[in-house]
Amino acid sequence: MQNSETPQGFGGLGISDEFMKAIERLKFSTPTPIQHKAIPVGLSGEDLIGIAQTGTGKTVAFGVPMLQRLWQARAGLGVVILPTRELALQVNDSLKALGQQLGLRTAVLIGGESMGKQLQQLSRKPNVIIATPGRLLDIADEKKIDLSRTTVLVLDEADRMLDMGFAPQIRRIFALLPEPQDRQTMLFSATMPEDIVSIATKHMRMPVRVEVAPAGTAAEKVHQEIYIVTKEDKVALLDEMLREHDGSVLVFTRTKHGAKRLTRQLEKLGHRAGEIHANKSLAQRIKALNDFKKGTIRALVATDIAARGIDVTGIGLVVNYDLPDSSQDYVHRIGRTGRAGREGKAISFATPDQRSDIRDIERLIRKPLTIAKHEKLSAELHQVPVAQRGIRGGRVRRFGHRPRFRRSR
Repeated sequence: MQNSETPQGFGGLGISDEFMKAIERLKFSTPTPIQHKAIPVGLSGEDLIGIAQTGTGKTVAFGVPMLQRLWQARAGLGVVILPTRELALQVNDSLKALGQQLGLRTAVLIGGESMGKQLQQLSRKPNVIIATPGRLLDIADEKKIDLSRTTVLVLDEADRMLDMGFAPQIRRIFALLPEPQDRQTMLFSATMPEDIVSIATKHMRMPVRVEVAPAGTAAEKVHQEIYIVTKEDKVALLDEMLREHDGSVLVFTRTKHGAKRLTRQLEKLGHRAGEIHANKSLAQRIKALNDFKKGTIRALVATDIAARGIDVTGIGLVVNYDLPDSSQDYVHRIGRTGRAGREGKAISFATPDQRSDIRDIERLIRKPLTIAKHEKLSAELHQVPVAQRGIRGGRVRRFGHRPRFRRSR
């Protein structure tokens, strides 16, 4: 472990002594690449666009500059906007840990929880508000919050918010904020679509772009494979994957009804499984996530609502049971494994008619996917040449001839 005062640690980034103590208490020693690049820019007060994958330490990258600037000014309001409730709760935990020793308070404004309790949090005059767009606007419409006091704005997982249809709410929120020259804006995203460029042009002051991986690239240490499989074979193949791999497994389906059905099928096959999707209440989703963290359930079946909302270390395997509607969602999904420099694995199931979806993913991640085979799959699929499946590039490997994946510790 490197000492925090070495040039490779947090000591050379311009962080105040008070916040260095908080960082040391949390046992952070070496900044991640996004933290090393973003923290000095954030502390300078400049607007910032940070391009980095999930699991790279973005919360600390924006949290330290925001909290330090608010603490030093003894005035103003920090606002963090995120796409999901779960992610808001996780970011709140991190910011509370960083700021509470210096008396900085946070409030969480998310749907699915009591408005009354959230108004109580606002009555305590928090320094930072962490919110999902809809609930933030609900409270602003009731005149219970004054966003014109905002001095630091953070849009976290900005591309995901736009993918989820929050663009109209984001525009309304910007209309309630001070002018760009009167606030600092930090935007973090895993990809850089045109909508993000538009936000930067209209609502930011000559932002500094910090990029630790090309936009759209997948996590470096995630080994990726894809199986060509019929819909009828998917459950049996997933059953084999769960028996072949050790550790916790996150499984993505395209629909909430599919997630519910698959969870029941896995339970019947003897696997300890849970589910997270929009038909579950916030309390149910939090319980499922906690059970997954504790190992009470081994397989967590989720829709894309969880692609950015799960912060669990040591997920050994991500399975795309259904390919996502958007190739960018593929990057977000597999970012749940291989976090913070660990190795991970992602396996995707594709039906023979999804050749264009596979090509879109390969173009985005800038490399071919490895085409794997399973001896128990339908024999007719094995007889179809790879080229006829519409998949270019990649290697073909048989299921029975690969090393077992070791569980992350």
